[in-house]
Amino acid sequence: MTILIKQARVVSEQSEHHGKTVDLLIDGGQIIAIKKSIPLAAGVKVIEAEGLCVSEGWFDLQAVSGEPGFEYRETLDTLIKSAAVGGFTALCLHSNNQPAIDNKAQIEYLLGKTKNKVVDVFPAGTITVGGKGKDLSEMYDMKQAGAIAFSDYKHGLQDSGMVLRALQYSMGINSFIMAHCQDESLTHGAQMNEGETATGLGLKGMPALAEEIMLERNLSLLEYCGGKMHVPSISSKGSVELIRKAKSAGLNVTCGVAAVNLFLEDTVLKEFDSNYKINPPLRSKKDLLALRNAVENGTIDVIISDHCPLDTEAKELEFDLAEFGMLGLQTAFPIALEGLKEKNINAIVRALTTGPRTILGLEQQSISENQSANLTLFTLSGKTVLTEKNNASKSVNSPFFDQELSGSVIGIINGAKSHFN
Repeated sequence: MTILIKQARVVSEQSEHHGKTVDLLIDGGQIIAIKKSIPLAAGVKVIEAEGLCVSEGWFDLQAVSGEPGFEYRETLDTLIKSAAVGGFTALCLHSNNQPAIDNKAQIEYLLGKTKNKVVDVFPAGTITVGGKGKDLSEMYDMKQAGAIAFSDYKHGLQDSGMVLRALQYSMGINSFIMAHCQDESLTHGAQMNEGETATGLGLKGMPALAEEIMLERNLSLLEYCGGKMHVPSISSKGSVELIRKAKSAGLNVTCGVAAVNLFLEDTVLKEFDSNYKINPPLRSKKDLLALRNAVENGTIDVIISDHCPLDTEAKELEFDLAEFGMLGLQTAFPIALEGLKEKNINAIVRALTTGPRTILGLEQQSISENQSANLTLFTLSGKTVLTEKNNASKSVNSPFFDQELSGSVIGIINGAKSHFN
């Protein structure tokens, strides 16, 4: 299929066309022409919209599915559909499954089920067997099978020796670990951010200290033994400062932030809506502002959807019994735009494109002629409204249904495959 993208502003700091409004002609999955104006020919699919923008394809560095084990929450097919609708051409899949993604067969299964789809899926194997933090998984076998990295998802490694061994082992196989930071001895029974709102609601708080202590320990271990570490999602001002200092000291560490943590404070929990119950939690205004600034200045490398589909039975409960997690793929971009505003669109796109690919050691995509087309099309002036009808997930655990959010995704092109909303 031949596609003509008309009058799109290129948002790509590494492209010679950055900031220019151009036409792009794509044929057979290749960008064959980028010009100020390209005449329309017969049989060509035309994509145009008011305020149309184009960037390299977005990459989500943290999402989970329900398959295998919890297909009633999400299948790989609905995960991919959600990602495509949300503007992502690739994602890193973490383990929140039964059985866990902790062996070669699981990696091969996931790669086989997602091969040749419109969204590229890169599975991360677990660091430990079952993701339970007790014994190292067969990291070498999984790396050989195609695991992009290693993560125990939201289960922070409580044992310092395990972190050390995981760093050493991953370094030996030219890989790295993604380490969730949370000292569980400080968060047992916690429901939300520790602060004034939690006190007023009578809920046990999750202190930022729990994240920061674990992050500081992990950074110390990284400094001691070397290797590479990615922190999938930080949420506090103190964590931002720890990452900034670690980078200044030359440690090989990167980090991300969930889009929703750039948009909302913990005060939204006053209505006890369990769809806002996430981990790391929504925090205070000072944390929110620090996170936004860290994306702007590059201290935070990536923005993630933190997509976590959960069934109704896991969410429509008393608040303290509900599970942590929120849908994110379809709303990640508009939520990030709501938080960071249009003036920071370059930082948003950087955190969705070059940031993730750099961390994973993947080839960067390019908006230039004679290159494979890996593109996300979006507008800043449009609006996104998540509804029951357009929700691509099998789950509904999002607080953003029927809310108007800034920006909209027009579609994606990934080689010869494409999806348009």
